[in-house]
Amino acid sequence: MILRFVLWNLADSKTTVQELRRYLRDEAVEAFADVPGLRFKAWISDETTERWGAVYLWESRGAAEQDLPSRARELIGNEPEIGETFDVEATIEGRYLEEELSRLGLAFE
Repeated sequence: MILRFVLWNLADSKTTVQELRRYLRDEAVEAFADVPGLRFKAWISDETTERWGAVYLWESRGAAEQDLPSRARELIGNEPEIGETFDVEATIEGRYLEEELSRLGLAFE
């Protein structure tokens, strides 16, 4: 398994955290729902420091290298400041299996 982490600083970008939340709710979450090999994706933000990013968990390195249905780079106007790929050493699922993880977070409140 492969973990991919990307992070942008939005201070000098073309968008805001609020605008990107709308993009998630209206477009991005659904676009990623059926990406082959994607086991999990979490979009992350910090409005105070104007940062935006994502964490991906992939089944394989090949899956992690495919083209993605994302307009984040276009909306933000630049490449992420951090873009790192890691091998996953181990995983565990928490005890909250009765609550599905899909479509949780600030974009859906």
